Amino acid sequence: MLIELDHDVTAAINSLHTPATDFIWSTFSSKTFWIPLYVIVIGFLFWRLGWKKALIVIGACLLTFVLCDQLATFIQFLVKRERPDVDADMTSRGMNYLEPVYKKYIYGFFSAHAANAIGFAMCSYMGFRNNPGLKGRYYGCFIFLWAVLVGISRIFVGKHFLGDVLVGFAVGMLAGWLFSRLARWAINRFAV
Repeated sequence: MLIELDHDVTAAINSLHTPATDFIWSTFSSKTFWIPLYVIVIGFLFWRLGWKKALIVIGACLLTFVLCDQLATFIQFLVKRERPDVDADMTSRGMNYLEPVYKKYIYGFFSAHAANAIGFAMCSYMGFRNNPGLKGRYYGCFIFLWAVLVGISRIFVGKHFLGDVLVGFAVGMLAGWLFSRLARWAINRFAV
């Protein structure tokens, strides 16, 4: 029943596409398109926190990426839930697919894109808060909205079910929070 609901909601979300939004969702799903964003955030970390704190926060963000990515790969091959672009039920519903099918990557539970994006958002947002005078509200609103759009884009490009994305968000939030706490400890210990 839960799987059927996930299929229904995923198909409903995916069906909301238009040619104009297809370009937007493909862009949000692109890993390389967002490299300038990461560079800008790193620049702001150095500017607002100083080099010692910034290096610690950047290290925490990298650890978040590695954990989310490797855990997603491990769970995908453990659970073996097919992606919508290879699932027979979803292809019969006329899903819109914007990325090619890679036979090597047929499993999709959970979404590494969603986990990485929200994990980076959480870890970098908490990292900025290591500057006592910096609340980071505007950055928080921007970066979390960006992360949610990256996750949702995976449904629009036909690579993940909604459940894959939601679990990815949960894993990424937890990983980002854990590594941001580790970064705060390291900053208090080594960079004060």
